[in-house]
Amino acid sequence: MTFNGVNFDTYLKNYPNKDGFFGKYGGAFVPDDIKAAMDEITEAYFTICKSSKFIAELRKIRREFQGRPTPISYLERLSGKLGNVQIYVKREDLNHTGAHKLNHCMGEGLLAKYMGKKKVIAETGAGQHGVALATAAAYFGLECDIYMGAVDIKKQAPNVARMKILGANVIEVNEGLSTLKEAVDAAFRAYAKEYKDAIYCIGSVVGPHPFPMMVRDFQSVVGIEAREQFLDMTGELPDAVVACVGGGSNAMGLFSGFLNDPVEIYGVEPLGRGKKLGDHAASLKYGSEGIMHGFNSIMLKDEKGEPAPVYSVASGLDYPSSGPEHAFLHDLGRINYDVVDDKETVDAFFALSRLEGIIPAIESSHAVAYAMKLAKKMERGSILVNLSGRGDKDMDYIIQNYPMPE
Repeated sequence: MTFNGVNFDTYLKNYPNKDGFFGKYGGAFVPDDIKAAMDEITEAYFTICKSSKFIAELRKIRREFQGRPTPISYLERLSGKLGNVQIYVKREDLNHTGAHKLNHCMGEGLLAKYMGKKKVIAETGAGQHGVALATAAAYFGLECDIYMGAVDIKKQAPNVARMKILGANVIEVNEGLSTLKEAVDAAFRAYAKEYKDAIYCIGSVVGPHPFPMMVRDFQSVVGIEAREQFLDMTGELPDAVVACVGGGSNAMGLFSGFLNDPVEIYGVEPLGRGKKLGDHAASLKYGSEGIMHGFNSIMLKDEKGEPAPVYSVASGLDYPSSGPEHAFLHDLGRINYDVVDDKETVDAFFALSRLEGIIPAIESSHAVAYAMKLAKKMERGSILVNLSGRGDKDMDYIIQNYPMPE
């Protein structure tokens, strides 16, 4: 399929280009010493990760350790409440550690092992990436430093405990808003001092090249599985696929399986408390082109052109930019990006829990909320949602801050 001049038959092989650009977005805007480290990772990725030995080991890990493939579930009761549209979810909440993040963390950990690195360094927001990387580090026998904002540490206590139990060193960040953006800043500074012995394992399809490409490729297993499973279950493709977007790793994982199909694709950003700058984290909806954390994308800026303060009920989505591939597909028009607010998200959290017995991550609840709205607009058809994680980590926060529905 060709869409606005881009051939999606060969898209995943041709994007990004050799310099890490998706059109004008992406690249590696980092100091020379860090650029050399990025080049080392890129070279290792293209040599090691494409070898039959690496692929065989990664497939074995996915099958025997992660529990892949994860299933697709039909949401019969929720669908029935919304009309004639059938809603399905890809159950990444059933992936080991409870979210999609392990898909790329095991790949990055395996790469670190092959490169002879001794330590993995990363940031985390909701803690899902931190738990996944701590799990990978334990599996491969690597040291693990996780940087996490003080605000998120308080909101996500269960995941902090998991990281520590797994042997990770959780480093509290008390700068700025003390959330995900500041955690990334701190992790990058640490990596700049240790890059010879460590590998930075970024938590999404963001950062300097090769991370947006590498994380997408490791996450593409979600879309590959989902497409095959949905065809097997229903005999046809879904009419729409939906995923939440912060940095955008779970979304690119699912979307990559359907970009070349006649399927409507929706990325859902957090509107938070409203449209005012500082009350949301909807960079693709309200942002403009800009560079942060070593890559060019669409970001939210303050009056000085610096990354703006952002907010979301979901710690995993409160980031002032999105992956460069999302920015490219946004401008191209292949993916529709929209928003839901905190209230819609929390309502969806409870709806899925009470109607289907599935407690979703508050990040994933954004996608569920949008699918519920979309189902009411569609007269018939089917929607596939990426349920990117489970909600154990969010239960205390939601119960303390929101009324229980009657």
